Amino acid sequence: MQTIQVGEFKARFSEIIEAVRAGETVVVSYGRSRENVAALIPISQLPAAEPRVLGILSGQASVIFAPDFEISDEVFLRA
Repeated sequence: MQTIQVGEFKARFSEIIEAVRAGETVVVSYGRSRENVAALIPISQLPAAEPRVLGILSGQASVIFAPDFEISDEVFLRA
């Protein structure tokens, strides 16, 4: 694992991405205190996402979409 300052991270971005692709973890530090603010890890090291539950309706409700259900991004994102 290597730790790198933000300025160096910006200057060596492509090289750092290649290191992460090769399995290395890179920690990004920031400011004069060199506070660790982020870690870049290979995507394979991300924890598996747990299925979402329906909150207070868990076990009481379900949803099924028809196979022909379609919605455009425009309609979906409209507030």
